[in-house]
Amino acid sequence: MSFYVYMLKCITCTHKKTYVGYTSDLNRRLHLHNNNKGAKFTKGNSWIVIFKKKFSTKSKALSYEYKLKHDRKLRLEIYNNFK
Repeated sequence: MSFYVYMLKCITCTHKKTYVGYTSDLNRRLHLHNNNKGAKFTKGNSWIVIFKKKFSTKSKALSYEYKLKHDRKLRLEIYNNFK
């Protein structure tokens, strides 16, 4: 089984707003976020995936998710490089 760490960009917000998470089914998770069934932080907005990285184990994915959540510089770089 594969796990993904992903970063979402809010497309209905007036300011830069991102969300980082992990999942084993990225399409299902994005659908949940966009239908107010995902994380509380994402409710009421529309989101697109701007970054994803695949991992072979859950522990590696969780470790990278923690790093990405706490590295504001890296998140901003990903946000600015998304076309």
